[in-house]
Amino acid sequence: MIGQRQSPRGRFAPTPSGYLHLGNAASALLAWLQIRSERGTFILRVEDLDKPRCKPEYAEALIDDLKWLGLDWDEGPDKGGPDAPYSQSERGELYELALERLQADGWLYPCYCSRADLLSAASAPHGVAAEGGAYPGTCRRLGPEERQERARRKTPSLRFAMPDRELRFADGIAGLRAFPPGAGGDFVVKRADGIVGYQLAVVVDDIAMGVTDVLRGWDLLDSTPRQLALYEALGANPPRFAHGPLLLGPDGSRLSKRHGSVTLASLREQGAAPEKVTGFLAWLAGVIDRPEPVRPCELTDAFALGRIPREAVALPERWQEKWISS
Repeated sequence: MIGQRQSPRGRFAPTPSGYLHLGNAASALLAWLQIRSERGTFILRVEDLDKPRCKPEYAEALIDDLKWLGLDWDEGPDKGGPDAPYSQSERGELYELALERLQADGWLYPCYCSRADLLSAASAPHGVAAEGGAYPGTCRRLGPEERQERARRKTPSLRFAMPDRELRFADGIAGLRAFPPGAGGDFVVKRADGIVGYQLAVVVDDIAMGVTDVLRGWDLLDSTPRQLALYEALGANPPRFAHGPLLLGPDGSRLSKRHGSVTLASLREQGAAPEKVTGFLAWLAGVIDRPEPVRPCELTDAFALGRIPREAVALPERWQEKWISS
């Protein structure tokens, strides 16, 4: 269980489905600063369960980009460590053991709904909608005979039954958060094709790696109740959560290619200095008062969760010309 390791342990866990952009880099920087400011252990974990989307070249590139930015880690896919392997695609046995426990304790049920069935369900807030919207609990109400009949026609996925009570937690940045019973609906922990769901994998890994602190993007805030429910079902204490602000384009929309060179790879190709990128991101996140060249190791004394804004932060107009270009 989490709590057995006394020193802080944090992580950055990117999905290698593309190149790291400024929003990813901001999350990595804040997570790194939180742990390094407390002289804790920082972990790099690659969340590569979705093989069609995840590519080895992206995994290699993200390691290069993070090192270029000046971030380091104590454990990771390139360094090893006591909780290796650090790529989710190699940790399947742990997930299966967790599924067996959840199944035995009555937390899971088979779901036979088609994609069309799911698309007809009511939409949910960002972070939950990304997984198909709030599930209305259709298959949770099926009797044994009906489940047996449907199993003859379709391989089911497995869903986790959310507890019917309010879930609360104190977010290190967002403050006290309360979610209604069944927030987001029951969710898939194993797809019909055998791929383990993100929510289960991340919780199992954080438990196994003794993660005590999770600082990540605001877009994942709404998924926290699901993870809290999994921690409880697996008999583990959850880490301390904190959700940093989303980084938006100058027009107020989420970052995309139309906003210019927002990937670290693009900035590197254009000759940007890593210290300028770090200082710019630290300024946007409230760590420092003005955008000036700085290395991550020079920011640990200035870091404080209370300085990080709760609201989304938009890139200023001509941001690259003003603060990044050499």
